[in-house]
Amino acid sequence: MSEENAAEVTAAEVARLAGVGRAAVSNWRRRHADFPKPVGGTETSPSFSLGEVEHWLRAQGKLAEVPLRERVWQQITAHPGGAVSALVKAGSALLVVHDRPADWPELAADPDERMAARLRPVLDRVLGARLGPGHALAEVPLRPAAMPLLRAAAELGAELGAREAFEFLLGRHLDANPRQYTLTPDGLAALMAALAGPSGASTGSTGAAGAAPFTVLDPACGTGTLLRAVSGATALHAQDSSPELAALAALRLALHGPAAVRAVAADSLRADAFAQDAVDAVLCHPPFNERNWGHEELAYDPRWEYGFPARTESELAWVQHALAHLREGGTAVLLMPPAVAARRSGRRIRADLLRRGALRAVVALPAGAAPPYGIPLHLWVLRRPAPQAAPPAGLLLVDTAALAADGGLRAAWPAVHDTVEGAWNAYDAAGAAPEVPGVSRVVPVIELLDDDVDLTPARHLPPPAAGGGPAELSAVRERLGETLGRAVRLTPPPAAPPARAAARLPLTTIGELARAGALELHTGTGGGSGTAPVLTEHDVYAGTGPSGTLAPTADAPLLTTPGDVLVPLVGGAAVARVVDEATAGAVPGRGVALLRPDPAALDPWFLAGFVRGTANNRRASSHASTATRLDVRRLRLPRLPLAEQERYGTRFRALAEFEDALRLAGRLGEQLVQGFHDGLSDGTVTPE
Repeated sequence: MSEENAAEVTAAEVARLAGVGRAAVSNWRRRHADFPKPVGGTETSPSFSLGEVEHWLRAQGKLAEVPLRERVWQQITAHPGGAVSALVKAGSALLVVHDRPADWPELAADPDERMAARLRPVLDRVLGARLGPGHALAEVPLRPAAMPLLRAAAELGAELGAREAFEFLLGRHLDANPRQYTLTPDGLAALMAALAGPSGASTGSTGAAGAAPFTVLDPACGTGTLLRAVSGATALHAQDSSPELAALAALRLALHGPAAVRAVAADSLRADAFAQDAVDAVLCHPPFNERNWGHEELAYDPRWEYGFPARTESELAWVQHALAHLREGGTAVLLMPPAVAARRSGRRIRADLLRRGALRAVVALPAGAAPPYGIPLHLWVLRRPAPQAAPPAGLLLVDTAALAADGGLRAAWPAVHDTVEGAWNAYDAAGAAPEVPGVSRVVPVIELLDDDVDLTPARHLPPPAAGGGPAELSAVRERLGETLGRAVRLTPPPAAPPARAAARLPLTTIGELARAGALELHTGTGGGSGTAPVLTEHDVYAGTGPSGTLAPTADAPLLTTPGDVLVPLVGGAAVARVVDEATAGAVPGRGVALLRPDPAALDPWFLAGFVRGTANNRRASSHASTATRLDVRRLRLPRLPLAEQERYGTRFRALAEFEDALRLAGRLGEQLVQGFHDGLSDGTVTPE
């Protein structure tokens, strides 16, 4: 049986092949006795034969042809050696297509066995030229059975471009295995690369012939995201303890640009592959909180120039590893957990880094900038000091938390990037930067060399003016008064009992309405192609704008339209939100159901109002050990003519406007109270 025929697909992948929702696949399985039977998986998550699914979809007129990218992806997932092995083979073929485009058509025209034999020396020459001797892909096996996959990958490369094809396949693999990898977001990688330089990073230099050499190292490279963000590099050095990641990073970087690439699979602290190399910049997102980093066997390592790190200070080992690889004047940028700036066990090393001028800046990022997303991580910017140079008198401290306080991180990230890069460029050029209360300040080193050597930026920055000062507080107070007046006007009239006993209305469920075509039911994923914002569960609960960031996939995203109804699926609170013009065009996040009513059959405010009923939610909810989950299909609403629905909808809409006014009044009240507390305590407001 060929690899392609052995491929298996899940219900979600069947839906993607046919361009429908997962609910449609469930309906096909129930309604069509000839739908392919499961060949693997579990009872709750079965898998099906790709060949049988294709045949059935074509017979039903639901599929003209499997899209090429889906066919290649299914061959990747079905590879006997695993998806990573298949990605490495596909990436190798794409690199040959990219670097030797004239050779590929002749190779691909041969039968599988002859193609495999002829491809080996060609691949060795291409990999050797791009990755150097002893590269991480030296032992990639090329058996005849893999040739259909390589041909399909090359065909996808011709359609999308070799680099784009590999990024698509790698992105699919990372999306399918989110818990296996700790990824650095692209926006953060771009910021770290900008801080590390060179000057070409901001001017778009590509490291063309004649450009000054610029070598960059990432000793914990993962999939190569940080090195890929660097512009102007002539050589990229990558090392990772995982052979799989080292191979993927090597291919990704070789396909990305003309820089020479060296990628090695080994533990950087224990088996440094670049011990003899001095580089211009180091970028690193090291593993956090490691205990088994080599504390015992590396006690006398010459890299510990600033002090031997304690067992609990693995991050300070990575800091000194980075400094040991820099040329004089070279820059290192590391992503760090915030505890490293304050732990007592690391205070002596922090003090020596300050005294000798190696540590130049500590930047506090907003929570959500990188995993673990609940923690506001730090960036440390370091420079290899020249032996005779006087150390700088101050350390640049930046805290960007306030920049993302009023909205989602996605919307605030450009301001975060510009603020950090602007402060660093000013400090780097002149040793000083304008002080911005609550955001940035150059702190004299002597102020930091106390018993704790605490480098947490927020503890050394002057607070911002209270709410913008008295004028701003007056504006908040005035707006609060207007909002409270609006809330009073919107207060519902007294609830009047019905004149007679209410007749029992016939009921239906969301599931029945979806089957009848009166509404569409979708479950949000928070992913897709493009740059649309994401409405998270929290946004729906809080009634705020979209704050999430789109998880990049090749699929077209599901976008909200006016009149859609959004319902959180986890949490237990009775909530439903009708999408208006302001929130249209967003992507519903994970854990959010989207109901799209047919306006000729259902009024959206009528739908949202009954969905919010407490008894309705209790009836449709199930309880796990730590959460309550809503089965939106079981929610009920009465069968009423559209005109009667609109009567209910008008009242439900008025209640939603009242609720929005109360929310805004609450936020303004909190802002006013905190502003007065801050103003009175820091002297910008007097008690009179």
